[in-house]
Amino acid sequence: MQFGIFSIGDVRPDPTSGRPASEQERLRMMATIAAKAEEVGFDVFATGEHHNPPFVSSSATTLLAFIAARTERIILSTSTTLITTNDPVKIAEDFAVLQHLADGRVDLMMGRGNTGPVYPWFGQDVRDGIPLAIENYALLHRLWREETVDWQGKFRTALQGFTSVPRPLGGVPPFVWHGSVRSPEIAEQAAYYGDGFFANHLFFPKRHFVGLVNLYRDRFEHYGHGTRDQAVVGLGGQAFMRRNSQDALRDYRPYFRNTPVYSGGPSVEEVAEHTPLTVGSPQEVIDKTLTFRETFGDYQRQLFNVDPGGMSEKTVLEQLDLFGEILPVLRKEFAANRPAQVPDGPLHPARRTSGQAAAGQGVTS
Repeated sequence: MQFGIFSIGDVRPDPTSGRPASEQERLRMMATIAAKAEEVGFDVFATGEHHNPPFVSSSATTLLAFIAARTERIILSTSTTLITTNDPVKIAEDFAVLQHLADGRVDLMMGRGNTGPVYPWFGQDVRDGIPLAIENYALLHRLWREETVDWQGKFRTALQGFTSVPRPLGGVPPFVWHGSVRSPEIAEQAAYYGDGFFANHLFFPKRHFVGLVNLYRDRFEHYGHGTRDQAVVGLGGQAFMRRNSQDALRDYRPYFRNTPVYSGGPSVEEVAEHTPLTVGSPQEVIDKTLTFRETFGDYQRQLFNVDPGGMSEKTVLEQLDLFGEILPVLRKEFAANRPAQVPDGPLHPARRTSGQAAAGQGVTS
């Protein structure tokens, strides 16, 4: 079981001080958070991709390469990479370079994003979202597995005798997750290729995501990749901790109100009741996180968003210290009664020989 954090890279004033962060400060803060996450025992750091204000997360591989040079163990991922508006050839090249530089501790999550205007910014039509996701990934999948590719599709120029360079490290491409909050077609796509499926169930009732995960598991087995419980599932989450729940609720409310998806809507308590959001003591975060397995079955990766709403670097680092205290408990509890046939989180073969499997990551990509 892998535990990690993700950041969407939003730049907002800290609501507790009113102080705005610069874009440079936010980017450096994300790198600092990633290094701290490794220090306290997390397995994964992931960054989103956005191309509009108030975000700075427009170039994931650049940021992750910077982090790779300052860390040794943590897996570097995305949450997500826009498969619809990025050129598959460039994705293949960029992530292969990063994979070599980071000694294999790289994977990525494919998604369509949640910003409709991004499509025309990159010369595409939002109405083609699903077809673009399907066609572009089909090409990317081949580029990483075939030395010479002849290809023709609807949305980009044809390729003749093309070789993507560099080739994947050791001939093994980065592991791919397909992320979705609404589309069964993406769950189907993940199952078809035998890739991972990530349900970032932050803003919907859990029954919606249970349906997507069950569809993915059923189709994973249908396509002959293994049994339902061998399908590779990741889940999103969000937590804010203090030593007692009253302090946590008091300190988190300003950040909650400063997050657009929450502002003006239900209360913290109401959102926490119906989503993975946990605001409370470390034990409350442990207890709620363990319910995810009861809902979705055994799974491979749990990511938490820890820096929303203009939260200061100091506050985020305090959260990571608290996570460092509870991660051993979460690992022990998730390992208990885990069936032997359920795979661990994905890991490049190069990392198996480096001792990283000792940190709880033991399955090849």
